[in-house]
This record gives sequence, C-alpha cells and structure tokens, in this order.
Amino acid sequence: MKTALKRYRVLLLMLFFFGCQPASEESGTMPSPKPDSSLELSYFTWSDYVDQELLNGFEKKTGISIIVGTFSSNEELLAKVQSGVVGYDVIAPSDYMATLMARQGLLATLDLSRIPNVQHVIDSLKHLPFDPHNQFVIPYLWGTVGIGYDSTIIQTPPTSWEILWDPQYKGKISMLNDQREVFGVALRTMGYSLNATASALIEQAKQKLILQKSLVKAYTSESFDQMLIAGDVVLAHGWGGPIARAMREKPSIQYVVPQEGGTIWTDCLAVLQSSPHKELAMTFINYLLDVDVATATSNRLLFASANQMVKERVKAEVRENSAVYPSEATVQRMEWMTDPGEAIRDYDRAWTELKVH
Repeated sequence: MKTALKRYRVLLLMLFFFGCQPASEESGTMPSPKPDSSLELSYFTWSDYVDQELLNGFEKKTGISIIVGTFSSNEELLAKVQSGVVGYDVIAPSDYMATLMARQGLLATLDLSRIPNVQHVIDSLKHLPFDPHNQFVIPYLWGTVGIGYDSTIIQTPPTSWEILWDPQYKGKISMLNDQREVFGVALRTMGYSLNATASALIEQAKQKLILQKSLVKAYTSESFDQMLIAGDVVLAHGWGGPIARAMREKPSIQYVVPQEGGTIWTDCLAVLQSSPHKELAMTFINYLLDVDVATATSNRLLFASANQMVKERVKAEVRENSAVYPSEATVQRMEWMTDPGEAIRDYDRAWTELKVH
C-alpha cells in the first residue's frame, strides 16, 4: 500500500512538472514563436508623418523594426518606386496616386482579414472612386487644402484664391511644390474642375501661374508653415494640418478654404507588390489604424483621422479647428483629385515649363 501510494505521489509530481513546461513539437501544440528581432519593415511616407515613439510601440509589440524613408510629393513617391528601388513594404500614396500605382501593377492586393481595423474607417471614406472596395489602399488621414494667412497683416479673411495673385503681397506668398495642387488652384479660379484634362485648359492654367510666379517666394510642401510663423510669407497655399500646427505657435495665423472650393484629400496606406514582407506590412497598417495609435497621430499631426472613433477622442482644440476637421458645408465645396490619365503628360510638361520660366 505504501509502495503504491509512493508511486502515485511520484506520478503526480511528474504530471505537475511536465504539465508546467512549454508544449513541445511532439505534443502537437507549439508555443507562439518569438518575433524575429532582426526583421525590418520599410515604411516610405510623407516627411512629417513619422513619430518615432509610435514606431517604437510597434517594435515593442512585435519585435519588428521600422525603417523609414520620406518623400514630399506623390510624384516623388511614384518616381522612386518606378525607378526599381526594392525593399519598400508600406507606402502612403494620396488618393489619385493610388489609382495610378494600382493601374501600373505596383500595389499588392490587400487581405482585409489581416487589417480588422478597416471596420472603423469612416463610411464616406470606405468606397471612394479611386478604390471603391479597398482592394489596394486603406484611407489613413484626410483633410483639405486652403490658405494659411497672418491675420495681423490680412485682417479680412480671404474669400478667393485670387488673393494669391495680388501684387501687394509680392514675395510674401508660398505655393505647394505639387503640380496637381498648384494647377488645381489656377483651374478653380477660372471656374474649371481641378481634374481638367483638356490640353487647352492646362495651358491656360499654366499661363495664369506664370503671371503669378514673380509674386511667389517659394514653392514648398515642407516648410510653408514655418515660413508663416517666421513672417517670411503672409499667405501660404497648403494643407490644413501644417497650418493648424503653425496656429499653435503663432495664434495670429488663420486658415480658410476659398469660396471656389479646392481639394479634399486622403493619404492612404498600401503595400507594394514588390514588398518582401506583405503579411507583416498589413499588420503594420492595422497598427497605424488602431484607435489609440490613430488618436495620438491626429493630436500630433493635426490631420483628421480616417478612423471614425478618433474625432471624439482627440483634444477639443483639434476637433474644433476647421483646418483639421472641416465643416460639412466646406466639404461640399471640395473636390477629390483624380488620376488625369494621359493628360498627366500635359501636366508634367506644363509644370516643368512653369518652373523654368
């Protein structure tokens, strides 16, 4: 009896000991593999979109390092990808550029089951014409393009884009270094769609922009907010987010979308067809769309998030700033930029001619 009891106790100890060990391959239930800490994911994005703290959060969560490259225009993004540079995984093209890149076979088809946070994307951004089924891209951040101005100098809010042609502000005007946005402004002042494709209209817009060029201090997509703060310019054609950031530093800076309307945009997240880590790339996209991560991003960048749960979570000063979250009336005056197809050659030529004039 004592021998049997002793054997029973030994058996219990053995069961307890081995039951506490990690499952082995022979047991049929492998423990979760540890992430490969040597693995790197390459993120090619806009120059002001990078927050190292958030990237560190992804690395801490997954063990995967994020290597960042930046661009300042969609055309620069396209040229880099078309040049054959390999290794990029996740990119952040704007709406119309997503169409062009998808048509050229540069974007991978997304597996939305790996991006569950897509369910939180604002309904109005889920089925946009450039990718109605989110087959290639997921909207990430969105906003408007308007005019930032110093209200101590310009005391009456501008109502028209024509103020950017006013000679009294010569040398105090900046324009985006973005051909479609710049031509879009000229086209809207003439009463045309910013997506006009007729060669004659693009030529008219170029001639109008040539008349403006002597008034322009700089074509810049990266420093117009700092130029406003420093007083180097008093009128800046730009995205609402950077202008909202300038408002924080210099309260006299204001933002307006002229009566002619302008561009409403969304920067998206996509995976390149050439990506060597497509599944991990989609995991990273899902991370960027997480409500906490997206809220932190919106509070920092002062761009509206595509995640519908973010607006109520951001700081009140962000939520109530029309440069970040435009009113519905403003949105109704805006136009989505679309791929101009073959007319892109006319835009490219006209932009080059404007720059060298």
